[in-house]
Amino acid sequence: MPSLRRHPLIVPVLLIAGAVLAARPAASDPGGAADSTAAQVARLYADAAVATRQYEDGRRAAEGQRAQAQHYEALLDRQRREIALLREDLGRLARAQYRDGGGLPVAAQIVLAGTPEELMRGQHMFSQANLALDNAIDKNRRAEERLAADEVKAAAAWRDLEKRRGELDALKQTIELKLEEARSRLQGEADASALAGSCRGAARLEQPPAPVTQGWVAPVETYELSAGFGSGGDRWANRHTGQDFAVSIGTPVRSVGDGRVAAVSCGGAFGIQVLVEHPGGYYTQYAHLASVAVDEGERVTAGQWIGQSGTTGNSTGPHLHFEVRVTPELGSGVDPVPWLAARGVNL
Repeated sequence: MPSLRRHPLIVPVLLIAGAVLAARPAASDPGGAADSTAAQVARLYADAAVATRQYEDGRRAAEGQRAQAQHYEALLDRQRREIALLREDLGRLARAQYRDGGGLPVAAQIVLAGTPEELMRGQHMFSQANLALDNAIDKNRRAEERLAADEVKAAAAWRDLEKRRGELDALKQTIELKLEEARSRLQGEADASALAGSCRGAARLEQPPAPVTQGWVAPVETYELSAGFGSGGDRWANRHTGQDFAVSIGTPVRSVGDGRVAAVSCGGAFGIQVLVEHPGGYYTQYAHLASVAVDEGERVTAGQWIGQSGTTGNSTGPHLHFEVRVTPELGSGVDPVPWLAARGVNL
């Protein structure tokens, strides 16, 4: 039988079952072409997140099943060793029968027996030897059949697992390609709006039903911090006035807390931006966006999507520029990192 030892995982075939995503229905786009692109990017981000979670869940589950797979392989090895021992037993029994006269015809055994009792003992031993040999042959046959069936199941499980992992890889690649194309269109539309200094209106996004249980959140869910508050550089006239979050174009941008949209504007150094007024006299700014999802004067809640990140205005690459101010005007900023930390959000 061919060994499957070269495969480290042969059992967890069901780990990624059901991972292929169903097609999502298109959301309504009341705002026109700009809304359509923004909504498409948001949906693709959601699809990519689901695919990534399922892929990672499958990968982690496969790692967790490694011990079980190794145990299964060990069982196959034990079956092989048992079969080898059974074959040795068959050879031993056959040799013993030959030595003990098991191969002699009955007439010869009668002639050679000294007494009737000796003949009966010989017949009894012969019967016992035959029974042991038959049992050993049957046990060996059943063990070989069981081993063959287990190896077939193991090979099928491995092929199925590889197939499903390939499907997940292809799914992720397809979504990522579509997402990249949609990001490019979204940024192109955003650049046109910023150049004209005229916003295209709120792109209403289908947001996930995930209520925020705390009062404050980070402005983006997944990120890397880049330029910090007060840092120097050729890109700023004095010092950096906010905290930058390195994220891809189209990443959903969230209001960090409850408040009211004080301003939505396009053009200038900040490109497309949203300014939110919070209770207590603080304002938060979200700049270099690719789209906005709210209108001026609208009430927002913590965690609500208010736009999508981009690279409009004075920006060298996709990121979110986030500021905390004590007035609506530039120049009244405070360091966002300790400000959020004081509200339970540690970046």
